[in-house]
Order: sequence, then structure tokens, then C-alpha cells
Amino acid sequence: MKISKLETFANEFVGFVRVTAEDGSTGWGQISTYNSDITQQVFHRQVAPWAVGRQMEDLEALLTEIPEREHKYPGSYLHRAMSGLDTAIWDWRGKQAGKPVAALLGGSAGPLRAYASSMKRDITPEDEARRLAGLRDKHGYDAFKFRVARECGRDVDEWPGRTEAIVPTVRKALGDDVSLLVDANSGFSAKRAIDVGHMLQDNGVEHFEEPCPYWLMEETKEVTEALTLDVTGGEQDWDMQHWKRMIAMRAVDVIQPDILYLGGMTRTMQVAAMGAAAGLPCTPHCANLSMVTLFTMHLLRAIPNAGKYLEFSIEEADYYPWQYGLFVEDPYTVSNGKLTVTDAPGWGVEIAPEWLAKSIYRVTEAG
Repeated sequence: MKISKLETFANEFVGFVRVTAEDGSTGWGQISTYNSDITQQVFHRQVAPWAVGRQMEDLEALLTEIPEREHKYPGSYLHRAMSGLDTAIWDWRGKQAGKPVAALLGGSAGPLRAYASSMKRDITPEDEARRLAGLRDKHGYDAFKFRVARECGRDVDEWPGRTEAIVPTVRKALGDDVSLLVDANSGFSAKRAIDVGHMLQDNGVEHFEEPCPYWLMEETKEVTEALTLDVTGGEQDWDMQHWKRMIAMRAVDVIQPDILYLGGMTRTMQVAAMGAAAGLPCTPHCANLSMVTLFTMHLLRAIPNAGKYLEFSIEEADYYPWQYGLFVEDPYTVSNGKLTVTDAPGWGVEIAPEWLAKSIYRVTEAG
């Protein structure tokens, strides 16, 4: 079945793709969040022209061919655009088969343990601890991630002493029976990260995400080797050769690809398989409530090396207002700290017509 049309609907923060086959059947996917209006232009300039007129079955070949055709532009934006083609075709395939994408990938519908993921740094340790405790009581979460360091902070904290204060404060508020994770967002040098890591271990933190600048793999590896807790990373990385090197050198204990940054479900399955071959768990990055979390849910139900939990954003409309009102029906219901992949065909979600009507629209068609 040939691809006859590729449409995009986008704003600055998020963009969706609708693929239409020659018989009129459709599938929904998503280009990456953040600067999605720019990625939309890349999609129609560098991705859609190579895909329209090709067979749906050509997806895997196209994901190899497009970067070769666009070899002068091998960067993040190209792969953020490719993710829209990939995820839309997977939805189409699922709808044609009458199965959830998880089943097409070799998995099944079912529940996933979630960790409540905080994006905030402009919050005091005490307020963050109260917020997380409230979510525990309301939704039954038994795992939480919060922020330390300053984003790309060069060893400068969000404010002096915040990292050292927030970790024991959250642990005391939530007790010893919950899993704690922290994200440094490339904030520390290796030396500082190791010092902080020992404090994290003393407080029972089990996951230390992106402790050093993510592009400095040797520094991250130094931290990994010095600590017993899991050092994790990979969300920013789209290049397969970089992934091969990261895994071969065991720079991290847990790999964290982002499906939309990496270029889609197909490529993420390849990275997960590389991790599985090396004995590394995969806990993908999915830090907002667009379709990326839904994609990740299907992935985790299918791969043999799925990590302990699903990242689930807890930010309300005051922080990420754009992530609300995207869908006809909200696919994200947390019960006892878990979310569920349904057995609905494809991704099991439809984009809200009201949202589409307000978006920037572009189309590439055959002929």
C-alpha cells in the first residue's frame, strides 16, 4: 500500500503527522516536541518528499535511505522529523492489523509501573517533597524522580546547597519504601558528580541520570565506574554510531533513548536491542504527555530489557500548558502507580479536532 499523503499539524511545542495510504486509510504519529514548527519544515523539506509514493512496507528501508539522501544534514532535527513518519506508519500498521503497536513489536497490552517525574528546579526541597507525597497518596506512585544540579550547570547548583538539601528532604518525606531517582541534566563535572553520587547512595537513590555533559562519554563512564547506583543517560542521542560506542564502552548502566529524538520506534527498537545484547536495561526518556509517553508505553511492553519503570510527567498546566487538550480522550490514567497499554489498534488515540484546527498545517502529496 503506497503512501499518498503526509500532513503535519504543529505549533512551537508539539506537532502531529497523519499518513494517508492510497486507499484512504490513515495513521497518526508525532514529530518531536520543542521547536516543532521548525521540525515541521524539516519534515516537508527533507523527509516527506522521499516517502510519498513509497510503500508502507518500505518504512525500515526509508529510515536508512533518508539520512543518506540528506547526508549533508545528519543532525537532530532530521531525526526528530523522521520520527513523525515512523510513528504514523506504525499506527497505520496497527489499525490495519487490528492490534496495538505493542503486539506488532512482539509484546502485548498490559500495565506498566510508572515513576512520577518532576521537571521543576524552581521549587524548594520542602515544597517538592510535599508535592511528591501528595501524588503518592493520590495516585499510588512508589517511584519518583526529581532534579538536582542546574541544567548544564558546570558544577553550579540551581542555588547554593539545593542538591544536598533536596535529596534527604524527599527521602524523609516519602519514607524508605519508595524508589528515588534524580536527574542532573548534564550539570556536573565527573569529580563533582562522584561526590554527589556518594550522597545519593547514602540516601538510597537508585538512578542518577545524565550526571555529566551528555556529550562527554568518558566523564560519564568515570562516574559509572565509581558508583554502585545506576548511572543513566542517552536521551539526547540520535546517532547510531554514538549509541554503539556508548554501549560498547559501558558509559552508563541504563540506556535512555527518547523515541522522538532518536527518529522513531524502529530505530529505538534497534538501540534497545543493542542494549539487550550488552545486558543493559532500557528506560526511555519521555518527559511530557504528548504521544511520546504513549509510544514509550508500547515499547516497554515489547522489549526484553525493559527497565523498572515508565517515566511519567507530573507537571500541571502552569508548567507545560501545551501538553493538555491534545487528544479526544486522555490516554493516561494512573492507578496504583501504574499506566496501561490498551488493546486498541495502533496507538489507541485520536488527536483532538479543536487542537488541529488551531495548528499550523502543511501537506506533501503524491504527484
